[in-house]
Amino acid sequence: MFPLLRRAAFALAPALLVACGGGGGGGGTNGTSTITSTPGDGSTPASTLPSAPTSVVATAGDASIRLSFASPAQAGSSPVSSFAASCVASGTAASTATGTASPLQVTGLANGVAYACTVTATNAAGAGAVSASVSATPSAVAGALTLDLAALANYAAPTLPAYYDGKVRAQDNTPADDPVDDRIATLGRVLFYDKNLSVNGTVACASCHQAAAGFSDPARFSTGFDGTTQGTRHAMRLANVRYYAPGSMFWDKRAATVELQASQPIQNPIEMGFDGTHGGLAALLPKLQAIGYYQELFTFAFGDAAVTELRLQDALAQFERSMVSVGSTWDAGFAQVYDPTLPDQGRSLPVPTLNAQQDRGRALFMGGPGVGVGCAACHQPPSFALAANSLGNGLDAGETTVFKAPSLKNVNVAAAFMHDGRFATLAQVVEHYSSGVQDGPALDARLKRPDGSPRNLDLSADDKAALVAFLTTLTDTALLADPKFATPFKTP
Repeated sequence: MFPLLRRAAFALAPALLVACGGGGGGGGTNGTSTITSTPGDGSTPASTLPSAPTSVVATAGDASIRLSFASPAQAGSSPVSSFAASCVASGTAASTATGTASPLQVTGLANGVAYACTVTATNAAGAGAVSASVSATPSAVAGALTLDLAALANYAAPTLPAYYDGKVRAQDNTPADDPVDDRIATLGRVLFYDKNLSVNGTVACASCHQAAAGFSDPARFSTGFDGTTQGTRHAMRLANVRYYAPGSMFWDKRAATVELQASQPIQNPIEMGFDGTHGGLAALLPKLQAIGYYQELFTFAFGDAAVTELRLQDALAQFERSMVSVGSTWDAGFAQVYDPTLPDQGRSLPVPTLNAQQDRGRALFMGGPGVGVGCAACHQPPSFALAANSLGNGLDAGETTVFKAPSLKNVNVAAAFMHDGRFATLAQVVEHYSSGVQDGPALDARLKRPDGSPRNLDLSADDKAALVAFLTTLTDTALLADPKFATPFKTP
C-alpha cells in the first residue's frame, strides 16, 4: 500500500502547484490571474480574472461622484458581469456603488471634500484588478450648475473698442467702490436664471428677459408667477444698461440704481410674488440660504455663506452691467472709420459694413437739423443708451411722466416697443416720430418746433424704411449667444 500511495501523491503534485500559482510561474500577468483544473475528461478550461477598467473619468455632483469608464476586454471564457466603484477621502470609510455598466454613481459623499475613486470589474472568477485612481470633489454647484469655478467667465474686463473712450466711460453708472467682479457676477448669473426667486418656483428674471428677444420678453406683457396674470409694462432690454449715466431704472425711473431695481420684481405681487402677503424678502432669503449651491456661491463671492438683500442686489446688478454690446454690424464698420480727432469722431462718415439703405438710415439717425433727423442726440452712440437729459417722446397728449428708454442695441430682435409695448414693429416706431408726436408737459425740447408745438419729422417712405434698416444693424448676435449670459443650470 505505501509505495502505491507514494506514487499517487507525486502524480498529484504538478496539478496542485499550478492551482496555487507555484512551480516558479507566479501569478497572472497584466492584472489577470489564472486558475486551472484538470477534469476527468482530460480537458483544461481556464477561468481568468478581468483586467482593470480603463479611461476612468470622475464627474463631481452634489454629494456624489459619477464614474464613467471603459470595460476591459473579456478575459478567457468569462465575460464581465458587474462593476464596483469605490471613493475614499482621507480619514473616512469607502463609499461604494455597483452596477452592470458605466457610469456608476457613488452617493452619500461630503461636499467640499476631495475623494480618490477607483473601479473594478468582476466575472465568474472574481474581482479583477483595480483601475487607476481618479480624484474629484463633490459640491452642490457641480451637481446643479455647469459652472467651473476654477475658470470663470470674464465679466469684469470686457474687451472694448477704441471708440469706447473716456467720454463713453464717463456715462458708466457702475459704483466707483463696487466694480464688476467675476465671482459676484457669476453668482448674479445663477440668480438671474433661478426660478427659486419666485414664490412658487415657476419664473426667473430670465423668464421675462430672454436673450433671443434682446434680453426682453417676446410678449408685449410678461406673465407672472401664477401663469395667467400679466403686468402693464413691457420688459426692458438690458444691453448697455451700465451706460445710462443717471443709473435710474424701470421705464418710469422709480429705482435710483440698478441695484435697487434688482430686487423689486422679486417682491412684485404679479411678477415673482414675494410680496408682503407671501412674506417678502424675509421669506425668500432663508429659502436661498438653505440651497446648497448658494451656500457655496455666496461664500465664493463674498467670503461667507450669508444670503442678504444687499448681496443679492449687488450680484444681479453686476451681471446685468456686464452685458456690454460692441459686436453689431454697425460696431464692426464704425471701428474702421472712427477718428478721435474729428468733432463727431467719424459718426457722419459712411460705414463700410452697411448697405446703401442702411447707411442712408445711419446718416438720418446721426445728423442734426439740415443733415438728418438727429436721433443720436437722445440715443447716444456708440452705446446707444439714452442721454441723461432726455425727456418724453410725445406718445400721449398731456403726458406728464418722463419715461426712459433702454439702449437701442438689439432693438430689432425685440417684439414690442415703448413702455407699454404698444408698437409691434420698428416701422410703427419710426412712424410715431414721423407723424404721431403729441404735446404734453413731459415732451422733450428736441421734439418741439420753435413755437413750442410738437415736431413731427414728416419723413418720406424711403427715409422711414432707411431708418428701420439702420436699426437692424445694431443687433449684436455675439452678445445674445454668449454662453456666459446663458443659463448655468444643468436642468433649466
